[in-house]
Amino acid sequence: MRKAFVITSSLLLAAFALQFVFAAVGAFTKPGGEGAYALHSATGMAVIPVLNLLTILFAALARAPGRLIGLTVLPLGLVILQALIAGLANGMTDAGGVSTPFGLTVAGLHAVNGIVAVHVVVNVVRAARRLGRPAPVDVAPVAVREGEPA
Repeated sequence: MRKAFVITSSLLLAAFALQFVFAAVGAFTKPGGEGAYALHSATGMAVIPVLNLLTILFAALARAPGRLIGLTVLPLGLVILQALIAGLANGMTDAGGVSTPFGLTVAGLHAVNGIVAVHVVVNVVRAARRLGRPAPVDVAPVAVREGEPA
């Protein structure tokens, strides 16, 4: 199970990295439109939550320490916050449907929250790898009698 924990957490990190690529694809698609962010939305609303749930499951089955399991749950909460931030930012337009400066500031928090989520997942991957390493073999000390060469 520890290997599965390492694999799913690594896949989760890769999915988060792809989110930045998909956001850039949406931002640079000309002409922009509703479909420009389709990959970003699908990954953020489906792929990442499923990978995160699998990572949490494998962390628990690997008998990871409770603090690590909690850290593994945190990205899921941050993904939910991402959706709330995006919805709030999209709703902050003027009467003509144009983004307001405050709405754009809120939208910027979407990017900051994404960076925080990546940072958390990097720490989860590192901890999963440490947990997945074989434990060192304890070697009993060899008794050396006084006067004998060591």
